[in-house]
Amino acid sequence: MAPPTRSFLQDGHRGTGLSRRSLLAGLAVFGGLAATGCSRVAAEDAVEGGNLLDRLRDRGSVKIGIASEPPFGYVNDDGEPTGEAPEIAKVIFSRLGVDNVEAIPVDFSALIPGLKAQVFDVVSAGMYITPERCAQVLFADPDYQMPDSFIVPAGNPLGITRYEDVAEQGLTLATGQAYAEIDYALAAGVPNSKLLILPDQVAGLDAVSQGRADAFAGTNVTVMDVVEGNNRVEATEPFVPIVDGEPAYGAGAFAFRPSEQNFRDTFNEELHKLKESGELLEIVEPFGFTEAEMTDLTAEELC
Repeated sequence: MAPPTRSFLQDGHRGTGLSRRSLLAGLAVFGGLAATGCSRVAAEDAVEGGNLLDRLRDRGSVKIGIASEPPFGYVNDDGEPTGEAPEIAKVIFSRLGVDNVEAIPVDFSALIPGLKAQVFDVVSAGMYITPERCAQVLFADPDYQMPDSFIVPAGNPLGITRYEDVAEQGLTLATGQAYAEIDYALAAGVPNSKLLILPDQVAGLDAVSQGRADAFAGTNVTVMDVVEGNNRVEATEPFVPIVDGEPAYGAGAFAFRPSEQNFRDTFNEELHKLKESGELLEIVEPFGFTEAEMTDLTAEELC
């Protein structure tokens, strides 16, 4: 999901795709916001307390940015936001006195720009915490930790289990737009010329099935979800990438504007209550998350 990505790539995990609106759609939303105007708020890069939560309580709703990437966040057939992050958002915001959660789907790479442009109030897309992103947004503590996995042809004929395998064999690796996996691959020695950047994991599965890529890199839960029932491909065993000799833990979290530290801190308090009670796992289990994905890492550690 989500990679960590470079600063010119706004997100990762975790990325998304065919079911996701395009970046142009996201930019159109930005334009609509500019046309309608907005109430006076602190500059988006100002670091101060902020009062957004009070305003959300007054209006009774919150807008969350999602990237239409199952199982992290998407809109279901009934038009309702769901997935790991939106379901956490529903519980926490209800407890904070904000009962209505409205999802704004944009391209994954448009999530941070959309947050800054006030298209939505918080990013709720399982976004990986990375130092580059920490320079742009405030993260809550992560609500999950996720290893990586590859989509490979059935039988894994090339024996791909790590990014280093791709680099050493000179293979073509596909991954998603703005995925953290881009930087994992580059760190392992995969050249840019051997990276195929695609909209999402569905496009990645097609690329591997059709022989346009030797593997597709993504989060384990995303890869497992997309290969289910397909006998032409399989998922490799999950693993933690190594970057500069250190494990690169992919941990996803909600993101807030830097000017809204009070909002982030209050959200964090409720998140920790869910972790301590075990309710967090109950919320995300239907989307394929297990005890293995629960984490005590903090945003401070990851930033």
